[in-house]
Amino acid sequence: MQPASQMVTAGQTATFTVTASGTAPLTYKWQKNGTNVGTNSASYTTPATTAADDNTIIRVTVSNTAGSMTSSPATLRVTAAPVAPAITTQPAGLTVTAGQAATFNVVASGTMPLSYEWQKNGANVGTNSSTFSIPSTTTADDKAQILVKVSNAAGSITSGTVTLKVIPPPVGTAMVLTYHNDIERTGQNLTETTLTPSNVNSTTFGKLASLAVDGLVDAEPLYVSNLMVAGALHNVVFVVTEHDSAYAFDAVTFAQLWKVSVLGVNETTSDQVHGCGQVAPEIGITSTPVIDLSAGPHGTIFVVAMSKDSGGNYHQRLHALDLTTGAELNGGPTSIQATFTRPVVGGQVTFDPMQYKERVGLLLLNGVIYMGWASHCDIDPYTGWVMGYSQSTLQQVSVMNITPNGSEGAIWMAGAGLAADTSNYIYFLAGNGTFDTTLDVSGDPNKGDYGNGFIKLSTAGNTLNVVDYFNMHDTVSESNVDADLGSGGAMVLPDLKDNLGNTWHLAVGAGKDQRIYVVNRDLMGKFNTSNDNAIYHELDGALPGGVWAMPAYFNNTVYYGSVGQPLKAFTIANAKLGASASSQSPSSFGYPGTTPSISANGITNGIVWAIENGGIGVLHAYDATNLATELYNSNRAAGGRDQFSDNVDCKFVTPMIANGKVFVGTPSSVVVFGLLP
Repeated sequence: MQPASQMVTAGQTATFTVTASGTAPLTYKWQKNGTNVGTNSASYTTPATTAADDNTIIRVTVSNTAGSMTSSPATLRVTAAPVAPAITTQPAGLTVTAGQAATFNVVASGTMPLSYEWQKNGANVGTNSSTFSIPSTTTADDKAQILVKVSNAAGSITSGTVTLKVIPPPVGTAMVLTYHNDIERTGQNLTETTLTPSNVNSTTFGKLASLAVDGLVDAEPLYVSNLMVAGALHNVVFVVTEHDSAYAFDAVTFAQLWKVSVLGVNETTSDQVHGCGQVAPEIGITSTPVIDLSAGPHGTIFVVAMSKDSGGNYHQRLHALDLTTGAELNGGPTSIQATFTRPVVGGQVTFDPMQYKERVGLLLLNGVIYMGWASHCDIDPYTGWVMGYSQSTLQQVSVMNITPNGSEGAIWMAGAGLAADTSNYIYFLAGNGTFDTTLDVSGDPNKGDYGNGFIKLSTAGNTLNVVDYFNMHDTVSESNVDADLGSGGAMVLPDLKDNLGNTWHLAVGAGKDQRIYVVNRDLMGKFNTSNDNAIYHELDGALPGGVWAMPAYFNNTVYYGSVGQPLKAFTIANAKLGASASSQSPSSFGYPGTTPSISANGITNGIVWAIENGGIGVLHAYDATNLATELYNSNRAAGGRDQFSDNVDCKFVTPMIANGKVFVGTPSSVVVFGLLP
């Protein structure tokens, strides 16, 4: 029997054996890479191996008085010893307010792959990631003890134990600082303790006030509690208008605290470029701003505004306004300009401020303000732009164009904000536009054109890159008939477990083609010409009429309001949406459907709020556990007590709920609803 090749880990020994026949006595002379190793035995055991022994050739010559024979060569392979894990950055203790997310991180080294086993109060939480998040904390999480065990083939190490401190939300401390409440764009306020299904009815609930403003309110109002303005604490609601104005109102007394115009000298708001009437009669501030309470001396609200000067030039600018006065901060405003180098073909595409409006809600992520750009009524030329600006300097730090070698592909999303997850990836839905059906070896469009897609962007190193995407198999034909995905918004779902205990990282989106697309954020599916089988979950025909709105999420349920249909609830089971709605509203919503928002106290007292478009707008409230139960609508009270004008395309208008009140934008005001005095 010939010696057999061996594979060992550095530090181990290797034993080679030969079996020989012939007249005894037999002698054995082993050689290592042609050098005698001085052993006379049927076996040879090496000293402890090192990396230098890799690919060593071992032979043995067996001899007796009649002759000798040399064996076939055997190879010694030596692999590096696995390095046991070591924790280089320990998890840190956190203090959050109930309802906020709590995210713990660990950084570890060692031979890959590393596995992670997080524990909360001694119990495994079933996540295999360097990050562990509690998406919405409660007071029951206070003093929770968090640790993580990191393992690989060489061993394991356990982190230090850290404490999560959860502070109960004081009465009147609600914060709505970004579109749809959070960067995932779930639309849920889980700290609402005043409004309940038992007191939201036409007897005890109704219209309290109208906050008069100077133009159309397309952006969702934002809210800060206990803000010191002019020497006194106020709960403040912030409103921006298409007349390029920003307002702060006391949310209790409804008094105006300040108002500023963001127009430059000798400027007006933009006209309806190319006669496009999608935003009318003027274009100023369309998108929902974002607030950072820690920026500037008193907190900052960031706003993107469009204007036109006396010479006929159009401008897009980023403003940073002091929360307490409206004064410009950080040397602002900054004019928004951009170029992007075309992949493959070379050259550059240049951003023209006249051709675009910024209607996508702003995203603040790791100190960068991200914005997406829509065109005016599909009027060429335009392409799909996403840009990032430093919140501290207001200078551009990143630019991405998703159709640089094609056309169209703008980011519309009915005013919804760019969504993000805790890993700092951005998600959005692109409108009709060029998609390169010829793919490169990675399965990506060969010229970098991603029109009509579900897009995932990396923000690492302040550089925007498409790192994954999904396009439906009929994406080109959809774009050709303007049946694209980009009319709706993308929403990041909380981590979900299936029946096998697997954790899934998902996002959901829908547009004009009546389908709900649920993507696995870790493997979105890319593109196949014949089917959509690579997507995590697709519900065909689930949303008749198509979607020109944003969904919401609450308590394992996704809510959608498509055109001409009731508001529908899709319950999640086994980490997938139900094939059909688990409940739906009694009434339907005409174009453009509706974008729901949620108020709840943790997972109790859930209420779904939705606006119905029309000459007389209607605010609806439904029981979140069963949409068939309508709690309130603003047309029920006698004498038109709660009615309000909404004679506008309200696909941008999103109800905002904070501290027992509901705020609704209109063509000339923000209407406030709450418990009647």
